[in-house]
Amino acid sequence: MKPPASLQGRLLLLVLSVSLAVWLATAAIAWRDASHELDELLDGHLAQSAALLAAQGVGADDDDEEVDAPVLHRYAPKVAFQVFHDQRLVLRSPNAPREPMVAGDASPSGFHDVRLQGQRWRVFAAHGAERDIQVFVGEQQRSRAEILVAVLRSGVWPVALGLPLLALALWWAVRRGVRPLRTLGEAVARRHGSDLQPLQLGDAPSEIRPLVAALDQLFGRIAGLLERERRFSADAAHELRTPIAAIRAQAQVALGAVEESQRRHALEATLAGCDRATRLVEQLLMLSRLEAAQAPILRPVDLAAVARRVMAELAPASLARQQSMSLAAGPRAVVAGDEPLLAALVRNLVDNAVRYAPCGARIEVRIDSDGAGVMLCVEDSGPGLAAGELERLGQRFFRAAGQEMAGSGLGWSIVQRIVQAHGGRLAADRSPLLGGLRVTAHFPGGHDAAVRK
Repeated sequence: MKPPASLQGRLLLLVLSVSLAVWLATAAIAWRDASHELDELLDGHLAQSAALLAAQGVGADDDDEEVDAPVLHRYAPKVAFQVFHDQRLVLRSPNAPREPMVAGDASPSGFHDVRLQGQRWRVFAAHGAERDIQVFVGEQQRSRAEILVAVLRSGVWPVALGLPLLALALWWAVRRGVRPLRTLGEAVARRHGSDLQPLQLGDAPSEIRPLVAALDQLFGRIAGLLERERRFSADAAHELRTPIAAIRAQAQVALGAVEESQRRHALEATLAGCDRATRLVEQLLMLSRLEAAQAPILRPVDLAAVARRVMAELAPASLARQQSMSLAAGPRAVVAGDEPLLAALVRNLVDNAVRYAPCGARIEVRIDSDGAGVMLCVEDSGPGLAAGELERLGQRFFRAAGQEMAGSGLGWSIVQRIVQAHGGRLAADRSPLLGGLRVTAHFPGGHDAAVRK
């Protein structure tokens, strides 16, 4: 049978089923015990009746004729007896046969279960003191069952009639017991989508308090997520307005320019603004994908090869600023990672050094490996960041004061998220070798990096 869909129905069905099973088991035990006690009692009556008949010595005189005992009670046909003297029937009840109820010339004393005239009988056989008198007293087995049913009827029927009342009482008790769950459901259903305050259920039972606490924690996480998304959207809109406004202004300059050199300069500035807006959109999309995606599938990746490829792509920009860029990579610089994400990590770190280090600066990239893992270090000879600015690097859209190069401040957020996805650590400080900014990323693995999912 398919269980009810509601918790109240399930509890009611379970409690009723258990109650019915216990009642049936109790009734079966009571039936068995009552049947045993009744058999003991009636067997004792049979033995006592046989003893009385044997002690009276009815029919001891050989000249006595056979006598039929009178019927004195309406239950008398259910009981029968016989008295034999020297194997001759001298006394019997009207419903007793003329042959001995227990077959055999010398029937042993005691109880016997026999079948007479299609009926099952319980017969007790006994001998007189002289051994020439034999008495049989029997009772129909069916009469015992009728007596047992009559005895138990008074106890069973009231319970059976009380089962509907029990079911009604259980329904009321279960309904009252699950009322806090209904109250909780109604409180959640009445809430507006923007209402993420904790639930006010001070009288909640201890069984559902963990659920209420979990819902409050969920509301808190959702509220924090929505707040971050609102702040992110506002900041992103603010950052996008700047390059769009610059593009519009340069386009207006180009339209109003008279000389070709002015028009060309305005168009180049327009292209630079488009590039800045494109870069900002790409970084926003990457950061959104990193925060929404699940943990990436990690495979062995040669970090040194990834760094060489990325630095080759950024070399023209570095040469245009007359910067020197070098890579020092040890052997077997293998990490368990996602190659596109690691390429984005190296690109953001190196591009940040190229863009914000002054012209003629040195940029060094080092990759070392040991038994504990792989270290990626990017440092430059620029001015670096003050201690207060280093603490704010984790904030979105933060840019150090005095920066001339255009940027959005999203690169560091992307770098942090990529390192976290790879189970690594990220640190930023002042380079003791070059004096500028030094960013170090530590990855677990090394040359024994295994594939992880």
